[in-house]
Amino acid sequence: MTFANRITRLPRPFEPDRGRETLALFPDLSGEIAAVLEGAGGCSPYLKLLAEKERDWLPTTFDDPEAAIKTLFSELKTVAPDQMASALRMGKRRVALLAGLADLAGVWSLEEVTGTLSDFADLAVHLAIQTCVGHEIRRGKLPGKTEEDAATGGGLVALAMGKMGAGELNYSSDIDLICLFDETQFDRDDYHDARASLIRATRKMSAMLNDQTGEGYVFRTDLRLRPDPSVTPVCMTMEAAERYYESLGRTWERAAYIKARSSAGDIDAGKRFLAELRPFVWRRHLDFAAIQDAHDIRLRIRAHKGLGGPITLPGHNMKLGRGGIREIEFFTQTQQLIVGGRDPDLRLRGTVDALAMLAKKKRIPTELAKVLTDHYRFHREVEHRLQMVADAQTQTLPNSPEGLARIAAMMGQEPDALKAELMTRLTEVHDRTEGFFAPDTTESPAAEPKADFDSTITKRWRSYPALRSRARWKSLTGSGRKSSAVWPKPRARTRR
Repeated sequence: MTFANRITRLPRPFEPDRGRETLALFPDLSGEIAAVLEGAGGCSPYLKLLAEKERDWLPTTFDDPEAAIKTLFSELKTVAPDQMASALRMGKRRVALLAGLADLAGVWSLEEVTGTLSDFADLAVHLAIQTCVGHEIRRGKLPGKTEEDAATGGGLVALAMGKMGAGELNYSSDIDLICLFDETQFDRDDYHDARASLIRATRKMSAMLNDQTGEGYVFRTDLRLRPDPSVTPVCMTMEAAERYYESLGRTWERAAYIKARSSAGDIDAGKRFLAELRPFVWRRHLDFAAIQDAHDIRLRIRAHKGLGGPITLPGHNMKLGRGGIREIEFFTQTQQLIVGGRDPDLRLRGTVDALAMLAKKKRIPTELAKVLTDHYRFHREVEHRLQMVADAQTQTLPNSPEGLARIAAMMGQEPDALKAELMTRLTEVHDRTEGFFAPDTTESPAAEPKADFDSTITKRWRSYPALRSRARWKSLTGSGRKSSAVWPKPRARTRR
């Protein structure tokens, strides 16, 4: 179907003059497509700028936007190495523009928008790795590898973490990557040369994506989720990473790996690494410590960011604040960590998919899963509009009435209606997730948290074999000790 046939909502131009200027760029467009462009340009200086730069390309996409994205991806794969940095910036402009318009107009669902952005991120990282590793190979700096090996990163893999790993990327998100290489692909005598070469390639890949040039940037790239980033190189061996997680891995790292995905470079090697890591992420026993750790992390984030206290809309953080996106994600991921070791069906990356599976498995009520899914989608759409305004890496609601009125116009709502909806949704998310983490305490005497999970499930926990002994129960609930990873016996390495 065409773009026009799928329009379900229209943004209102907050600045009518800018909207008319945007529309004047496309004199041949009319009807609701013209209204979408006028509204987008009148609300978002960023989208207006992209429309100006891509005024020749954009009209060609409206007959079949999905085909336009597919064609763009195919063309990028044929770009010469010395033109790749520029081509990726052009690709980012086009993907962000078309996805932004499809989002504002309701042509694509949240999952289609974030999926398209994530697919482009996968492609961009892969092409950057291919380009930079290929350069090392042509210089003779990567022992034992030929130019054909550049297509698979010469043994280097980028693991996509966070929203990128889950296919839920934002418009202005960092992309969180852990870069590893398979040391078993290199002879012992060549190890140090290979390591140095792949570290250089990783740094150049990050710069290719991250550096701001006259053509913009591709993605802000964050490599700090790797083990002990203050002392480890930007690219480390898979064996070293395995040893770290086996001995020192923490609950937040387990939660991070729920969304981890082998996304670029030597994807097969990355998949094998993630398979080796399953015992660390998905423990067989019920892990009550994960609940407390997740709760503590949430409270530390609030304290560090100054996000405690009652919900007030001006300046509220839609991601980290009370009732925000992170509360839904933490609730979902902690539920997965508790029972995912025994039930592989719960090992899902996407938040919406995981909530649906938790309900299907009767781990949470179906009604709760539907409510949190609806709020999650709404929160993410608000977050997207905050970022669309100026391509800013923000999740914070405006402090001024004018700023909030702009966001309301992007959503086709009146400001008062948006404020009322935001307050209702944020409050309900907080009330319905807080009881899971701290059912016996309240942070505000005015609001008693609700425990929206089936109490019969928690009553059965004491009957599980892992918890029958008095010493085991005491270690999990009374002594404050953190449970350690259950790791398999050493096995012969299988990577090649």
